[in-house]
Amino acid sequence: MHKANWIREYLALAVILVALVLLFGALSGRFLTPATFGAIANRIPTLALAATGMTLVLIVGGIDLSIGSVLALAGAVLGVALVDWHWPFAACASLAVGVGLVAGLANGALIVGLTVPPFIVTLGMMEMARGAAYLVTHSQTKYLGTAVEGLARPLGGTGLSGSFLLALLVVVLAQWLLSSSVLGRWMFATGSNETATRYSGIDPRPVKLAAYALTGAAAGLGAVCYAARLGASDPNAGAGLELSAIAAAVIGGTSLLGGRGSVINTFFGVLIIATLEAGLAQVGASEPVKRLVTGAVIVLAVLADAWRQRAAGNSFLLWQRLLGRTTGRPVKT
Repeated sequence: MHKANWIREYLALAVILVALVLLFGALSGRFLTPATFGAIANRIPTLALAATGMTLVLIVGGIDLSIGSVLALAGAVLGVALVDWHWPFAACASLAVGVGLVAGLANGALIVGLTVPPFIVTLGMMEMARGAAYLVTHSQTKYLGTAVEGLARPLGGTGLSGSFLLALLVVVLAQWLLSSSVLGRWMFATGSNETATRYSGIDPRPVKLAAYALTGAAAGLGAVCYAARLGASDPNAGAGLELSAIAAAVIGGTSLLGGRGSVINTFFGVLIIATLEAGLAQVGASEPVKRLVTGAVIVLAVLADAWRQRAAGNSFLLWQRLLGRTTGRPVKT
């Protein structure tokens, strides 16, 4: 997509976010405070990391339903290594990221090696990873003590935690990967037209494998941030996270059909979801109302994506017809 189009999307999402902030600021006198903004920022690292990974697999034309369960498994292994094996925190965090990476590689290998639909593969991984998380922790929450709190503690004077800054760094690196690297260009090409990509001499299989591996690693890192915020390793962690990650990506304009997306836009989607949830909580909305409103926003985002796809298709057909008139040759559609 042309750079100007991305800038317009950034601005549109920023306007929506600012409008939500002003709306809830008018409805609640406690919303426009540093404490509220700090709380929102420090609650989103896990979702931001999961949504970043989900954006990558959606761009290559896939989907990952296992990201929440993989996060739970990585967190469970982190808890066991920290509490039972007495490993240092850095080693435990690396192990958690490694567990996520392996799970992502397993997803990718099955999808590209056996040409099994990603929905089926990741659905199976979702169940297996969740079961493994229960087995590792014996279905009990492990309390980690103070060893992990530093990552979730607000840094001096900023009100922002180390987890938030870490997630922000990953978002920036992932956006650089998509916009400025060869792998990123191959991801877009694979999601746009896998057959044409193959005919152009690019093997889409390692591209898809890389996308799923990076998504698994992002889930593992999200597990570290989640455990740091709660001070515990919970085998039930990440339930429904895959849906929230897909929602954030779609709100940010990532296409469910592949070939289109932006990690920065997805981060805006995460902020919009978090602001919406925090604002509804402050104005006293019940849980059913919060779910109803959030679901409606997601549906509107999907409809907007469908409209964009249809508009792009109509523009392409118009261009083909004009080309046929110019050259004097009929163009088949």
